[in-house]
Amino acid sequence: MGSANGLTNGRGGHPLFAFGVITDVQYADIPNGHSFLGVPRFYRHSMLVLQRAVKSWNNNKNLNFAIHFGDIVDGKCPKDQSLNAVKKVVDEFENFKGPVYHMIGNHCLYNLPRDKLLPLLKIPNLDGGRAYYEFSPAPGYRFVVLDGYDISAIGWPHDHPKTLEALKFLRERNSNSDKNSPNGLEGLDRRFLMFNGAVGEEQMEWLDCVLRDAINMKQKVVVCCHLPLDPGASSQEPLLWNYDEVMDVIHQYDCVKVCLAGHDHEGGHSIDSHGIHHRVLEAALECPPGHDIYDGGHSIDPHRIHHPVLEAALEYPPGTIMLEQME
Repeated sequence: MGSANGLTNGRGGHPLFAFGVITDVQYADIPNGHSFLGVPRFYRHSMLVLQRAVKSWNNNKNLNFAIHFGDIVDGKCPKDQSLNAVKKVVDEFENFKGPVYHMIGNHCLYNLPRDKLLPLLKIPNLDGGRAYYEFSPAPGYRFVVLDGYDISAIGWPHDHPKTLEALKFLRERNSNSDKNSPNGLEGLDRRFLMFNGAVGEEQMEWLDCVLRDAINMKQKVVVCCHLPLDPGASSQEPLLWNYDEVMDVIHQYDCVKVCLAGHDHEGGHSIDSHGIHHRVLEAALECPPGHDIYDGGHSIDPHRIHHPVLEAALEYPPGTIMLEQME
């Protein structure tokens, strides 16, 4: 194998590092239901899916960490149960024998405000509720976790400047009385929905600084966000409001090689105009009983990306992502 940190000594197809992935658990102690599109949702079973994922991660002795891409509990969770439901799911993640990194999604914010949610998810809260951060799992690599609900009509106090900015943004772009409805919106404008959000100016400046620093340190970067950042990897409705502005910043630098996301439950994959791979992960919530997210129609399909600039391959074995040196 490699050294203790998962890096290889030279090129041999061995893992540089590997990490567990899961998204949109959306647990709730309520009967099964459906999405607004009629897709079945298995609120209690999603906890079993998570438990099997954690067991699989622990059985894989080479995982360095795990990431949950947001929506830890569902918006239909009874609000008097929200706090305990979040704690229950977090406790399951804590059974993983390694660090777990979380990001917030819209369903998280339907249940708890930021000031209660971020400490439970152990998201570094350095400045008034901000939920974006970075970490380096191995020399030469950096992960950037974005807060896709930085500018949002949910999660902040009703009179917060970011709430007011988001509501103004939506009024100007979505004429429906129900701001979660895309009726009458065409093409990429269908993303202007209340269950989405945007990266704010301060976070954008932070991202620019982080990527500039990564260039100086000769690091390769993986960007993570609950909301997808490329239309080719997702349907139109789940996209980050200002995904184009975020990608304009990212495209200024050649250090970002992969963008990972959740939110669009069907999942998807694309390669953008700058050669960056975008992978949207499938939702644990919509995995039917008797299956798990690692097989069948609800799988995180085993998928390897050979990236000549990255000089590595990103491989998606069941429930994990593995970064390997290419031969």
